Amino acid sequence: MRSLFSSLSSYPSFLHSSLKKPPSPLHAHHLKSYHHHLLTPPFPSSSVLHLRQDLQTLKKFHASLIISNCYKPISIASKLIPLYAQFDDLNSASSVFEAVQEPSNTLIWNSIIKAHVDSGSSDSAFFLYRQMRKMGVEHDSFTFPILKKAILLLPNGVLVGRMIHCLATKMGFQSDVYFCNTMMDVYVKCGCIGYACQVFDEMSERDLVSWTTVISGYVYERNVTDAFELFREMRLELEPGPVTVVVMLQVCCSYRRLVEGRQLHSYVMKRGFPITGSLQNSILKMYSNAGSINEVEIFFSEIERRDVVSWNILISWYISRKDIMEVDKCFNKMQGEIRPSSETLTLVISASGKNGDLFQGKRLHGVAIKSGLYDYVLQTSLLDFYAKCGDMEVAAQIFGEIPFKNSITWSAMISGLIDGGHFEDAIELFRQMRNGSTEPMAEIFKSLVVMMVNRDLVTWTSMIEGCGAHGLGFEALQLFHQMVEEGIEPNSVTFLSLLSACSHSGLLSEGCGVFYAMKWRFGMEPDLNHYTCVVDLLGRCGKLKEALAIILKLVPFSDGRIWGALFAACRVHGNQKLGEYAAKRLLDLEPSNAGYCTLLSNIQAVDERWDEVEEVRRRMKDNDLMKKPGWSCVEANGLIHGFVSCDRLHPQIVEIYETVDVLSRKMHEVGCKLNS
Repeated sequence: MRSLFSSLSSYPSFLHSSLKKPPSPLHAHHLKSYHHHLLTPPFPSSSVLHLRQDLQTLKKFHASLIISNCYKPISIASKLIPLYAQFDDLNSASSVFEAVQEPSNTLIWNSIIKAHVDSGSSDSAFFLYRQMRKMGVEHDSFTFPILKKAILLLPNGVLVGRMIHCLATKMGFQSDVYFCNTMMDVYVKCGCIGYACQVFDEMSERDLVSWTTVISGYVYERNVTDAFELFREMRLELEPGPVTVVVMLQVCCSYRRLVEGRQLHSYVMKRGFPITGSLQNSILKMYSNAGSINEVEIFFSEIERRDVVSWNILISWYISRKDIMEVDKCFNKMQGEIRPSSETLTLVISASGKNGDLFQGKRLHGVAIKSGLYDYVLQTSLLDFYAKCGDMEVAAQIFGEIPFKNSITWSAMISGLIDGGHFEDAIELFRQMRNGSTEPMAEIFKSLVVMMVNRDLVTWTSMIEGCGAHGLGFEALQLFHQMVEEGIEPNSVTFLSLLSACSHSGLLSEGCGVFYAMKWRFGMEPDLNHYTCVVDLLGRCGKLKEALAIILKLVPFSDGRIWGALFAACRVHGNQKLGEYAAKRLLDLEPSNAGYCTLLSNIQAVDERWDEVEEVRRRMKDNDLMKKPGWSCVEANGLIHGFVSCDRLHPQIVEIYETVDVLSRKMHEVGCKLNS
């Protein structure tokens, strides 16, 4: 990672270097067409397909070009580089790049940077971009968008994205729709919808991608109201396309907005969009989540080309209705029309387990093996099926066959043992799971609760807190309702654990309902800890004004924690003004806290208010305030080793940094494989 940090440290210098405005930014092009241009060779397309299938063939072809008289590196480099990158052969791609005798060619630079970005090597991609800037190579409309994936791989992606955005604006790309769409996508994926909206508002020209990107950002932030409002505004300026409609249908599906879903379906029919693929399945999913029986079955029957996803949605819908007979009918009919997927078999096996149909499950087990769909997910589903049917011998056999056991696998086996009365075996397996560093799931927590004879308030609260700590907000709510049904009265600690669970899972309406019930149903007055959880919940969901109102109107004696929660939310959502106000309130409470001073100066730096930054830094220096660096520790052989950022004092520092470099490369390799 050293090369990445060295390149990032020079960003301020290239932001102020000589800037050249591109002659004519390409407004209407897309990166896909650009990739096609890179791969358009001076040889038959059939040869390209052959080269894409085998690295050795590609190298032989490259060698034949070199020894031929017609080989010109500048004309072929932009085609060879992406081909080598496809096989993750960056060395060969770099060799092609270095052979080019025309160092100012933008297309070649874009190709080699993109090759490193696609391989997950964001550090080397930024190093190359730094070299490109130093050499004064002009940018085109694809240079900055190519860096998007590299930015998203960085832990400080928002900061680097802001720097790139600033540079591109100074170079004249602020009117390039494609570039603006790219930056909005970066901000949305980094969780900074506020920055994305700022770019959107400043655009003089917007296309379908612009509107859809911001709408998707609101959806990602669970801000359904603003998503629908922006969709309505969009229709006043231009007609939405199928992709935008799919996004809005997903909102209707997730939040059971049936009326709006029906309106979108009517809009699709009036516009004459082809109802295929993701569009048809989004409509079907919307009706299956919120519609009536007739709406689901009628729409499904009207689909001309049903794919495996369509069938899976219908099967899942019948399972949710506990209509096992229709599940079997649907599955049999599907087999006559299309080949089931592993997900299909998983769904039907799960339904058989709930019904206790051992014969049907064994038949599906055989189908899975014969069809070659016997993957880890399906194995876990079969394990759960046999455990539910009481056949623990087969369940244990399947459990032993699964090479990579995750929390779901362990949960299924432990729950099966508990249901069968094998409590000692269940506890022993739970210990093995914990020794293997696998985090338990809510289902295991629930099963262990069932085993406990004396379930008091402390037990229930501990289970709720455990679910919340693992991001299982819905499960925490279910445990709470079960606790109340069993006559256990919650206390303030229970509500604190429950509010925290809702906050970490982004359950806004549920969390507000818990807060209301605490005060008006159970007669408990919230304290500062509860208000802090509510502020954190509102902040995570983008309700910053509401969070501020809670602090100002309901909290008599606020502290650093509650203002810190608001400040953190402001940073995530890009609200600089409110963030600065929260930082100042933090300083009012603790004027000698160097960390808060640093937070305030960082906010001012984002807005380039350098005089104010200098003033804060000067006061820190005058008062001898120094921010304590964050540190971490690790235990090895009974000894605690502590580390701070850029630490060089440890006696084994050389070995440590070598290990970090190895792990970093491995992480990039794994990330590349997962993304491919």
